Formats: sequence, C-alpha cells, structure tokens
Amino acid sequence: MPDGRLILGTRRYSSWSLRGWLAVRLAGLNVQEIAVPLAGGGQASPELQALSPSGLAPYLEHNGNRVWETLAICEYCHELSGKIWPADFAARTHARVIATEMHGGFRDLRMAMPMNLGRDFTGRGRTPGALADIARIEALWAETRARFGAGGPFLFGAAFNGADAMYAPIVTRLLTYAPEISPATRAYCDAVRAHRLMAEWYDAAAAEPDAWVRAGYEDPA
Repeated sequence: MPDGRLILGTRRYSSWSLRGWLAVRLAGLNVQEIAVPLAGGGQASPELQALSPSGLAPYLEHNGNRVWETLAICEYCHELSGKIWPADFAARTHARVIATEMHGGFRDLRMAMPMNLGRDFTGRGRTPGALADIARIEALWAETRARFGAGGPFLFGAAFNGADAMYAPIVTRLLTYAPEISPATRAYCDAVRAHRLMAEWYDAAAAEPDAWVRAGYEDPA
C-alpha cells in the first residue's frame, strides 16, 4: 500500500507540480499520485482547493505528515533519503541557495513564458524582463557547473538532484519558447530533457485528457 499521496496539477502546465514530483521520485517515496486539472488564468480549480490545504499543487501527504510547499517537499524528501542535495557541504549550500533563488525569483520569465509541454512557442515571450531573467539563469548555471559540475551533465555533475529539479521547468520553457541561449545552456537543457524522470513526466502530460487544456496557457499574451 502507498504511504501517502501526492497531489499534482495539470502536468502540461504545472511547473511547481513538476518540481515537487521530481523530488518525491528522486527520494523514492511510495505515494499515490493524484493529478487534477488547473483552472484557467493560473487559478486553483475547485478540485485542487478541496484536496490541498493551500489550494495549490504540489501537496504531499506521507506517513501522517502534510507538506505543501515545494522547497519544504524537497527538504522533507532529503531528510528521508539524503538524495536531494549534494553530499559535500559547500555544494549542498550552493544548491540550496540557487534553489531558493528559483523559488522566489524570475517572475518576469514565469509570466512571459508560462510552462506548456505540448506547444512550440518559438520567438514568443521575449520581454525585456524575461530575457534579463534568462541571462541571470544562464550565468547562475554556468557558475554552478564550473564550480561543481565536473563529471556529468547536470548542475552538480553526474547526479540529477534537487537543484536540477527546481530548474527543470525553466528548461521546459527554454525548449518551448526557444530564446537565444549559449551552447552550454543548450547542452544542459538537453541533458535534463533526456533524464528518465523528465521523459516520464512529458509522456504523462501528453496522455492527459483534452478537457484539461486551458486557453490561457495555449495562447499566452
């Protein structure tokens, strides 16, 4: 029997659900996954409000514990598995810092280029604020890879970890909207997209009911 459940929003659109799901899967938690459709305009659906204390996704219930913030889910998963953050103290510190910057920042990019795993929006969303956010992310990824990324294609080397999970929806946006990025950024995006968990998420998103498609996400301003 599952030890709990993980409430997710529409996989096609829900960037925060993707982050939380990746952490739970990296930690190997045995939970039932329940996906419910998002409402239009970024609003929580009645189904999601009925299941999640915050009315938002992701929301984790595990062995009697209730966790409804994505970074808190990452920390909870690390407490149980030790697999979310790097083992080295300096690397672990840096991973938490850049994950927190992702959690609290890059609003212009999020608004201009909402996550959509089923469309090609090449050339769209290139507002000055979004491009400035992308430049900051590219610099941050380059610095992290230079300091900690030897030995593998991910931010901290061979292992896909919580920092990669936090930035995975940014990768999807760069692939969907195709802004100008460096070859190194593109290589990292390709590595993240090829990861088995990302492939699984994309496949599940493609299998979602047509009724879950929302016009606001399919034709962003």
